[in-house]
Formats: sequence, structure tokens, C-alpha cells
Amino acid sequence: MPAVFRERGFRFFFYSDEGDPREPIHIHVHKDGAEAKFFLLPEVTLAHNSGFNPRTLAWMLERVTARRGMIERAWHEHFG
Repeated sequence: MPAVFRERGFRFFFYSDEGDPREPIHIHVHKDGAEAKFFLLPEVTLAHNSGFNPRTLAWMLERVTARRGMIERAWHEHFG
């Protein structure tokens, strides 16, 4: 599970096996047993949430949006 970045104890990462066929570009976020998933295209949107409250999700959405370009580059470097 390659971590793309960490912030405030949250780990933003990809799973190495993202399915076949692979889903569109997305990032997972994990902290304290909770996990969320955000698709990046055509805009950053929440795909799944398991355990985060709305305020935390809004913060994560902002962080993913701010680092979208970096996340996309990391995705292409990792998955080719």
C-alpha cells in the first residue's frame, strides 16, 4: 500500500492491487480504523466512507483537491 502523503495522522495511499480492470484514479485515506476513498476525475468526489464524520470528510476533500496534481502523478508513476 504505497503512501502518497501523510498529514495530521491521516495516511493518503493507493492499494497496490486496484482491481482488473483498474478503477479510475482515486486515493484512499485511513486513520484510526476509519477509511474513505475519493475519485479524482472529473472532479474530486467522495466515493466511499467508513467511519469519518462530515467535518473530517470536508477537510480530507480539501486536502485531496489541493494535492490532486501530485496524487495523479504518483498514480501514474505507481501504476504506469
